[in-house]
Amino acid sequence: MTESTEILWRPTAASIAGTRVAAFADHVAARRGVSFGDPVDYDALWRWSIGHLDQFWGDLARWTGVLDVPDDRVLTSREMPGAVWFPGTTVNYAEQVFRQAADDRPALIAVAEDTEPVEIPWADLRAQVGAFAATLRRLGVRPGDRVAGYLPNVPETVVAFLGAAAIGAVWSSCAPDFGTRAVLDRFAQIEPTVLVAVDGYRFNGRAHDRREVVAQLREALPTVRTTVAVPRLFPDEVPDGALAWADAVADAQDPVFEPTPFDHPLWIVYSSGTTGLPKGIVHGHGGVVLEHLKWGLLHQDLGPGARFYWYTSTAWMMWNVVASSLLSGATAVLHDGAPAYPTADAQFALAAKVGITLLGTSPGYLAACQKAGVRPGDDHDLSALRVLGCTGSPLPDASYHWVYDAVGRDLQLVSASGGTDVATGFIGSSPLLPVTVGELQRPMLAVAVQSWDEQGQPVVGELGELVVTEPMPSMPLYFWNDPDGDRYRAAYFEPWPGVWRHGDWLEITGRGTCIITGRSDSTLNRGGVRMGTADIYAAVEAFPEVLDCVVLGVELPEGGYWMPLFVQLAPGEELTDELVGRLRAAIREQASPRHVPDEVIAVPGVPHTRTGKRLEVPLKRLFQGVDPAKAVNTGTVDDASLVEHYVQLARQRGSSRAG
Repeated sequence: MTESTEILWRPTAASIAGTRVAAFADHVAARRGVSFGDPVDYDALWRWSIGHLDQFWGDLARWTGVLDVPDDRVLTSREMPGAVWFPGTTVNYAEQVFRQAADDRPALIAVAEDTEPVEIPWADLRAQVGAFAATLRRLGVRPGDRVAGYLPNVPETVVAFLGAAAIGAVWSSCAPDFGTRAVLDRFAQIEPTVLVAVDGYRFNGRAHDRREVVAQLREALPTVRTTVAVPRLFPDEVPDGALAWADAVADAQDPVFEPTPFDHPLWIVYSSGTTGLPKGIVHGHGGVVLEHLKWGLLHQDLGPGARFYWYTSTAWMMWNVVASSLLSGATAVLHDGAPAYPTADAQFALAAKVGITLLGTSPGYLAACQKAGVRPGDDHDLSALRVLGCTGSPLPDASYHWVYDAVGRDLQLVSASGGTDVATGFIGSSPLLPVTVGELQRPMLAVAVQSWDEQGQPVVGELGELVVTEPMPSMPLYFWNDPDGDRYRAAYFEPWPGVWRHGDWLEITGRGTCIITGRSDSTLNRGGVRMGTADIYAAVEAFPEVLDCVVLGVELPEGGYWMPLFVQLAPGEELTDELVGRLRAAIREQASPRHVPDEVIAVPGVPHTRTGKRLEVPLKRLFQGVDPAKAVNTGTVDDASLVEHYVQLARQRGSSRAG
């Protein structure tokens, strides 16, 4: 790939000096007798952080007031998996959240499609969390028991999560757009004792009744002793035998925090589950607290007065990150609704309305705004907005240019890459660094990211596997129901034992910036030349005739290779020879001749996981002849009906090859 050197934004010496990461660097420099330059040099700080993990994490814990321990008690085993962090210490996530409570700013701002924004003061949040924690204790919930939420992105979800964390119970959530099977695939594994469930939700101007799903969940989860009913559509109804939310939080009181060991389970999140049951990924209190403080304070410069928003559902790890913005003293903005309702620029309109300082969204949303001709900077007062974040898939070059043309010039555009697996980022942003078109700024502090070739050697300036060679505090404690750790090791530590292999293609440029091109297991490989899918998507998505697309690289049983491009066309458009020719020409010009697909095929839609990722690998397996039931877990797909179309296409293609 060709490195970009086009810089769209850069910090000033004055802005660098005012950041929290600069203050932390000064703290470390004074304590350790080291220098990181003036202004602070991010690369120098990063090199020190990965070379001195125990000192970095110990100093961060001390600087933030979480813990104060000697260096030799920070990381007593560096084995992966199995690293031991801060043994013998206790950290309760919820207690750390409420260290930031203040009367001069709200803790939460709740936004929904059918209501005006509502501010929730810290005092109200504290009282409700204390009440819910006391209710859980009264119900017999003990540390280690699971509390499950079938809930949208609303304040009740934050209250329930923090109440569970306060008593040492383990939280897990699913979004209410999940159907019964998809929820049971997750919750049945973890055997919750309490289910907190909503009666419905609103999305894109429509009400969605979920009472029947909740009834099915209660019937199918025998370990659930109590269901707490959260009203959304039917405020006067409480299911038989359920506890009304109002009663669960009626006894306002200060929370009593269980002193949980550093590695006590905090929550269970899930892999996408596209090829089988989702894996339950368990993270600990202490690791999440420190990782999310690092992410918030040092990488996003969050703090009191900041208003943090990321469009997400409770099924995606970014919801957990939104909740964790409270650790940094920021106000968390919760959005319950569709990303582009009532208008394409809805998220930017919200930013103007409530004064969001960091707005996080998806590449797809930015591309949709661009296609719609939206110019948020002209139409809205975005003077409070200083960071625009983006994650979920690679961000095309065109979106970088659109942001700085149509949103604002004095804005840091952040493209980040991480994972539910570690509940944080591997590669992301820093307020110390410039923004370059098409590139992620750097590996994050204390994350020993490298790009490895097939022989396990580091490479620069070419695609390789994203690996992490040193432990991180928020790496999973374990997978649920994986007592020997076999599934955990197989997921991340093959083919290189002791080295985390994430499954992304990464190029680290000669300047230290990073380019993510997609999942390595869905990589295109023509004639031995490996290619990511992002370059193709960037070319195709620029066409107004195309709403969505997916490209597959299918290794055929006879040794051949077939690379189809499936396109979902805009209403009224047809896949003419002329359009196919223009698509091929654009891909050839913007990527390379090797990127040009073998066929362009019109489809009614492109299926995604519920976190927005294209189903590249499962669809590829369909065309390799894998049984559809084994290739795709339709319960994890945003529109399962679309999968059948690809099943039929795969069968037709298989029949024609056999003939």
